[in-house]
Amino acid sequence: MQLNEQQQSQFDELGYVYLPDVFSATEVALLRDEAHQIFATERPEVVREMDEKTARTAFAAQNYNEAYRRLGRHPRLLGPVMQLLDGNVYMHQFKINAKAAFNGAIWQWHQDYGTWARDDLMPEARAMNIALFLEDVTEFNGALMFIPRSHKEGTLAAGHDVKTTSYPLWTIDDDTISRLVKDGGIVSPKGPAGSVILFHSNLVHGSPSNMSPYDRTIVYLSLCHVDNHIRRFKRAEWIAHRDFTPLEPLADDCLLELAEQPAAARG
Repeated sequence: MQLNEQQQSQFDELGYVYLPDVFSATEVALLRDEAHQIFATERPEVVREMDEKTARTAFAAQNYNEAYRRLGRHPRLLGPVMQLLDGNVYMHQFKINAKAAFNGAIWQWHQDYGTWARDDLMPEARAMNIALFLEDVTEFNGALMFIPRSHKEGTLAAGHDVKTTSYPLWTIDDDTISRLVKDGGIVSPKGPAGSVILFHSNLVHGSPSNMSPYDRTIVYLSLCHVDNHIRRFKRAEWIAHRDFTPLEPLADDCLLELAEQPAAARG
């Protein structure tokens, strides 16, 4: 899968592009079922909310789940990122963010590259996110919010917030957010399960808590150009990966093939 000229221009100008209905209902159902099984396990990669019960995010699922191993090499995700980053990529981070009904907490305003630079010594912002909706994303269940064009500001000053949620984050102060929003506004791409968003690693974004009775699960592949790999290894390997091998795309039907197998045979 490749982006057209209009989509590439939107990404360059606004810092993101939304692509509806990239994955089928069958593919999404497989991934959603596997995600909820992962959230129910007790392993260090599954981070809980402050209630210590509700799953907040599951890291590195591509290393211990076959469906997510295949998703991490899916051509519909790798293709556009390799196109935008102009070369081979490796998986810097992989996470399934739960944003559970009623109990999914906020993700504060931040830039992902800010964390990757400060914590992992990633040299440049030659990395980006591609996100896949596993449920319909609406105005009610904690949709992502972007500040368009904020990626053009470079890497902004940030403070390390270790108190607001169960996961520490380099967050941007209110005055800076107010200035950015005055210039660029706020958008919140919403749409059906199976839709995809690509966004720049310096795009300022966040999401509110989920007060609704509807889950909002999104898978994020954080992909980095192989020449731009991290230089510091202080975070756990399942948070900031250390395998810089270029990812090779699988066949386009790799998830459909798995969905046809009995659940017990999926590995």
